[in-house]
Amino acid sequence: MENKIIKSAGRRRKLEGIVVSDKMQKTAVVAISHYKKHPKYLRYFKATTRLKAENEGNQYKTGDKVIIEETRPLSREKRWKIVKKI
Repeated sequence: MENKIIKSAGRRRKLEGIVVSDKMQKTAVVAISHYKKHPKYLRYFKATTRLKAENEGNQYKTGDKVIIEETRPLSREKRWKIVKKI
């Protein structure tokens, strides 16, 4: 049986968030807010996800609104890269 390599032509996901921590070297924590629907009560509530993103040169500081892009694994928890400031 022959293994076929299938390359996906999909785009990398991009998310918008706010830098909440820049204390690490080359890494920033970005908070992504979104709304979820409660399964029982069917109400929407705000949920926040904190993602670690590559901050090369430490140019993005706490409070900056940024766009992050999915990338290859850079470390154990880091799978995102900051693209630009809004």
